[in-house]
Order: sequence, then structure tokens, then C-alpha cells
Amino acid sequence: MALGKGGFPRTCFAESSLSMAALGKAVAECYRLHRPRLCFLCHNKIKMSSVRFDDDEKPITATSNEEKQSGGFTDVGKASVKAEYLQAAPLEKGTVVQVLLDVSASSTTVGRAALDLVVVLDVSGSMGDDGKLDRLKNAMKFVIQKLSPMDRLSIVTFNNTATKQSGLLAMSDTGKDTQARTINNLVHGGGTNIKAGLETGLKIIASRQFSVGRTGNIIVMSDGQQNDGDAREVTVPSSVPVYTLSFGKGTDHDLMRAITKNNGTFNAIPDNGDVTAVFSQLLAGLLTVVVRGLHLILSKPRTIDNELDSIIKVEPGDYKVEPKDGPYSTTVTVILDELFSAEVRKVIVDLSLAEGQVPDEYLADILEIGVSYPDSNDVRQPFRGQVLQVTRRDGAPTSPLPRPLQLELARRQHADSISKARSLADADNLDGAREKLMEAQNALEDIVDQANPMVGMLKKELGHLMDFMESKELYQAEGRPYALASESSHASQRFTARGDVEGVRLFATPRMDTYLEQAKEYTKDPTKPLPTAAEDTKQEVKANPTAAIAAPIAFYIQSAIQALQAIEKIITATAKA
Repeated sequence: MALGKGGFPRTCFAESSLSMAALGKAVAECYRLHRPRLCFLCHNKIKMSSVRFDDDEKPITATSNEEKQSGGFTDVGKASVKAEYLQAAPLEKGTVVQVLLDVSASSTTVGRAALDLVVVLDVSGSMGDDGKLDRLKNAMKFVIQKLSPMDRLSIVTFNNTATKQSGLLAMSDTGKDTQARTINNLVHGGGTNIKAGLETGLKIIASRQFSVGRTGNIIVMSDGQQNDGDAREVTVPSSVPVYTLSFGKGTDHDLMRAITKNNGTFNAIPDNGDVTAVFSQLLAGLLTVVVRGLHLILSKPRTIDNELDSIIKVEPGDYKVEPKDGPYSTTVTVILDELFSAEVRKVIVDLSLAEGQVPDEYLADILEIGVSYPDSNDVRQPFRGQVLQVTRRDGAPTSPLPRPLQLELARRQHADSISKARSLADADNLDGAREKLMEAQNALEDIVDQANPMVGMLKKELGHLMDFMESKELYQAEGRPYALASESSHASQRFTARGDVEGVRLFATPRMDTYLEQAKEYTKDPTKPLPTAAEDTKQEVKANPTAAIAAPIAFYIQSAIQALQAIEKIITATAKA
């Protein structure tokens, strides 16, 4: 490298042609890329000033009715729980009742949480290959156009080191123009320090001055192997989801999967993949967060005649359970955190019942279910839900498990088979991996509910993996990232890009389907204006005007029914006495 004054590369800038402002920017950029030791002006050792992270711009208050967080009535019913289980149980002590809990977010996006998004982008030398940086720029322009004024965006880049290109800027027209220029000016060069990029993104989220009622999320995109530091060493708070985009076969897929463990997802993009489409799916979720910090609360019914002995185990996938280990005789909390509009989390709970009474057949309370989440002012609100009951009588139940519970058990077994097949393939046992996938295919044929769309998608998923295991080279290039993305999707019960966003649409939400179509149109003509998230919500409200009030009304109706049932129970007990 040819050096000029003070050790600065001559190619970085021409000293005589720059204004003082431009000169300062050039020095900073040169320092970032090359780390020269001396200033060419004063020949003193360079000491760059520390970067501020608490410079987030004051948020813009939502102006549209669809995006205002009004609180009160609309805070109710954002999450609901439906239970599937056999509703008859024998009298023996230790009888196990298996329950499937469907925890669903409201289908409306009215009053959704404002988004603080930090994108951490790889601008290393390899991003210049195959037009990757240009495709990334187009994808980021899609992201910028989709954001509403109440959302904020920060851009971080990394190569040998990390650079905070901007703090969190409100996405007004001015903010969008600023961020679009930032993206246009990105250049590739240098190495791959993912750790520095991730740490910078986390500092921006942690240092926010304005965070009430907002979600903080990070997207990390890289196409290479880290060659400075180890991003696995970075502590990611459970409150900050990190989503990764693994761009091409040269990426360290294991690393990119590892840093998503706290409620994020791993997404695979082939070397020639559609980057905009993948970004569109992540954005469709992040712009439709209707409930934050969601807790599912399981406890012993507060009735004299409850017959729950203990909660044996709680299986929510990748989500945390407190206390950590069962069996439980007290309250159990499942930390589900953010739910996108119309998303569902399935939790399987095994209950052990106390010894029943004899000889009469009777209803027994076995589990109380509730949820809690912060309101628009970040004050956690508890919502008592339903009390599950079973009919206890002599003799074992003869009915099969409910179909939704059967299907969820099959999906979990399917996901386990994919993980085991990947482990075999990683050990160069492709024959064993294909055999494991064949076993999984045969198991899917035994599912009673073959008409369920999920069964077809699970079969398609296995078919793709089988194709990718035809050779070691094909597996490493496409099969392995596909398997990792599948595992991430099943564990989080959330959509991930497996290399082809259209092939397997497991867990995709309606807004994701909408944004996929918008991304396709944008790729054809990037000059065509895109609707903002606020405009998307307006269209959804127009199509379903009652969606915003349906969930609160359903909650209050359910509460009234439960109150009447409790009164009836008291009257019946009094009459018997």
C-alpha cells in the first residue's frame, strides 16, 4: 500500500482539493479502513474521539388513527389463548393430561408498536463480488420506503472495524433521504469483523433515550467468515432480538445461527438470491408487532376443588420458562416476548392430576391460564384467562388426542428429524441423513389430518432437503444453510427464509404475504413508489373494519361467560349442600 504523509494511503484522498468538513470525514474514513498512525497535518499520533450512542432522534408521534397507540380498551385482547386437550380423565392419582395451548396475537395491526431498527451490514471486500452490495442497497431502499414516520432506523457497517453510519433517525421524508444517501455511499473493502458490528448495534439499542412503547430489533447481514474477533462472545440481552441474513455459501452459517438464539431467526440467502424479498419478510414482522413482552402464566386454579397436583413440564420451543426446571407446584411463566399480528405460539403442557373423588362423574378444575404484557406506556398489565376443566370418571379415556395436538407433536418430531439429519450430513454420512429424512416423510403419512396445509409444507420441506443431500458439495452450499434456517423456524415458530422465500411458507403471516408481492414488484421497477406501513394498515382496516375491536370484545365476552360459570358452580354446590 502506497503511503503519503503521516502514513495515510495516498489513494484515500487528495489533500489540496478538500474542504475542512470533507477533509475531516476523509480522515475518519481512512482511519477506519487503514488505521494509520500519524496525522498528515500535525504528524501527531491519531486518537479518534469516542462515538456517541445516545443520540437517537426524538420519535415522531403517529398521526394516523391506524398507528396511534391509544391504550385502554385497545390494550385488551392483544393476545388470547386457546386450549386443546382430552376433556375426560380417570380418577387415579398421577393421571397425565397433555394440553396444547395456542397463544395467538390479534389479527389487527392498528396501534402496533413503533419500531427502532438497527441494520448491521457487511461491507467487506467480498461484498463487491457478484453485485452483492448493489443488491443489498436495493433491499435497504425498500426497507427505508416501507418505514413510517414513527419508526426509526440506524445504519451500522462493518469490515475490519464497525462504523455507526447514523444513529436512530425518525423516518420522516428528511430522515428517509438521509438514510438513502447513506446507503448509496456505501463502498466495499476490508475484512469481516461481525463482532464489532453486533456490539455497535447493541450499544445503539441499549443507549436509547426514547424507548417507551417501542420495540428494539437488530438485523445483521454478512456474506463471509469473521476474521477479527468472535461474535459468539457477545452477550445479547434477551430483550433484543437479533435476526441474521447469511448471504451465500461463503458465510459462517453456524456463527450467524448462534447469535440469533435470543428470540431472533436465521435466514439463508443463496449467492444469487433475492435479498429484497428476504428483507421484506423480516420487515413485515417487525412492522406488525402488536404485543410486546408477552408472558403466558400457568398456575393452580384458585378454587377449593381444583385437582392439579403438579405441572410436569412445559415445552414452548426456543422460549424461556421460569422457573427453568419442572415439575412445578407453583406458577410457571413462559416468556414469549414479541408477537407479530396473527402469529401463534404453540406451547405443550403436561399436567399430573391429584387423586379423584368417587363415585360420581364430575367436573374438576385443572389449570388456570393468564397472560400479561406491557401496555402502550410500558406498564405490565395482567389479564386473567380461562380455567381448564376435565370430566373425571372411572376408566381410561377412549378418544384419541385432539387433531391439533397430534399435528403439533408431529411437527416437533419432524423438526427433530431435520436436526438429526443435519448432524449426520455434517459428519459426511449423507446416506444416513437421507435415511433419517425418509423416516420423517413416512411419519408424515401417518398424520390423520392430511388436508391441513401445514402437512403439505412439511413434506415440501423434507423434499427440498433430500434434493440438497445428493452430494457433499451441494449440501455444504445449499443444504446446510437450508437445514439451519428450518431448525431456526421450527424452534422459534416464526417464518425464516430457507434460500427460497416462496418454497416453504411455514409460520408466514398475512402481512408477510403482502410484502413478498410488493418486493417482487419493487424488484421489477425500483422507481415505483411503495406504500408505507401506515398505508398498509389503512388497507387492512378497509378490508376488515371491525378487526381492531373484535379482540377486546371477545375478551370481555369470555370473561362474562367465565363469571356466569363460576356463579352456576356456586349455586350447584349450595343446592347439593
